[in-house]
Amino acid sequence: MLEKIKTLSKDTLIYGTNTIIGRFLGFFLVPFYTNRFIPEEYGIIAIIYAYIAMLNVFFSIGLESGYMKFSSTLEVGNQKENFSNPFLLLLSNSLVLSALLYFLADPLTYVFQIDLKYAILIRYTAFILFFDAIVLIQFAYLRLHNKAKTFVLIKISNIVINVFLNIILISYFDMGIEAVFISNLIASVITFLMLIPVLSKNLTFSINKDLIKQILKFSIPIIPAGIAANIIQTISRPILKYITDDSVVGIYQASFRLGILMMLIVSMFEFAWRPFFLNNAKDPDAKRIFSKVLTLFIIFTSLIFLVASVFIEDIVKVKLPSDIYLIGKAYWGGLNIVPIILFSYLLYGVYINFMAGIYIEKKTKYLPLITGAGALANIFFNFILIPKYSYTGAAVATLISYFIMMLGIYFISQKYYPVRYEYKKIGIIFLILGVITALYYFLMTMVSIPWYLKILFPLCFILLIISLKIINVDSLKELVKNKSKLS
Repeated sequence: MLEKIKTLSKDTLIYGTNTIIGRFLGFFLVPFYTNRFIPEEYGIIAIIYAYIAMLNVFFSIGLESGYMKFSSTLEVGNQKENFSNPFLLLLSNSLVLSALLYFLADPLTYVFQIDLKYAILIRYTAFILFFDAIVLIQFAYLRLHNKAKTFVLIKISNIVINVFLNIILISYFDMGIEAVFISNLIASVITFLMLIPVLSKNLTFSINKDLIKQILKFSIPIIPAGIAANIIQTISRPILKYITDDSVVGIYQASFRLGILMMLIVSMFEFAWRPFFLNNAKDPDAKRIFSKVLTLFIIFTSLIFLVASVFIEDIVKVKLPSDIYLIGKAYWGGLNIVPIILFSYLLYGVYINFMAGIYIEKKTKYLPLITGAGALANIFFNFILIPKYSYTGAAVATLISYFIMMLGIYFISQKYYPVRYEYKKIGIIFLILGVITALYYFLMTMVSIPWYLKILFPLCFILLIISLKIINVDSLKELVKNKSKLS
């Protein structure tokens, strides 16, 4: 079991390097945007990217997951057919959808909730979505074949190019928010060009009808699931715009992005987790490994939540070079939602852990029900909470949605692929986290706590986890040194 967890840790670290560097570079754009654009302009960017996220599902149609499932087992067809058939499906689907977006851009401005003068942004969006879709299989190929370093190099290159072009086009050419979409498009095109070697090596025009049928049967349920998942992450922006205005959307978006640290951890774990559990599903010790992974994941993300929550205001209000802040002063009113977003991502990470059973047992047909319940809850609570609590209500709606998704996938996964998780340890972890967090916010209502004393809160969490033997220090040392098995 040690070797398996160590492999997952290694892959998570490699993907994490990509995610951390990439997200850091991407996050650099948040202070750049919030110090350059007024909240209304940043709100327009947030609205369009919310729709891009939702449209991505229609472009990808779940084929990335279908490819990884069938290419990992070669149940039907050979390696090249398993690569080429989903790629050709993606290419055809993306061509049609991009053409529709491009030629219907003017009337679609009403749907996108933007002024007609921004129709050009929808045309850029059509091309961005096309190029982002037709590289999905190539990236999945790199993940499945343990080409993590190549994956990382290309992903980071994409973000570096995007960030560089944003700075140049906005600072020196004064192109405004249009520059955001032009930069993204150029970076997406270059990414496709960098992946041509993977494409040329694996592409064949041999059509395997049985394979296509099996992949679509597996992938199609992921489409509504993906739509629902993206609704949970993005629908709050359009609803905020409908109920309030672009300024509120901009403030919400800036504060939402401050949850980046937890997003980083969950993203880097997800990249390594899916190929890991698919490749190790037949291991006789698989369920014990999955159980241990969940406990370690919750400990680590709980600590991240605590650190980020207690220090976020101190970090945001530090003046950076050129007299700018991490986010502009006009956006500071939304900082109260950051802990809510952090914990939402933590729950999403637990959801990803539970996903293993659904994929291993090919029960993806349940994903639309699970994510659909979360999406409906999100929409419902957004309309209930936003009128009274504004963007705080939107953040709470997101938290409720992820909680519902986590419970749903747990019960379905346990039905078909039962895993004996370390429930007692997990319960104690959340109890400790809840007590320390509540104590911190209670004290904050009474006195102003200096930053150097805030260190005590995450430190107490670590000491309690160790003293109560929630985590075995010797086992962690063994994991690093690879000398013996985990207890």
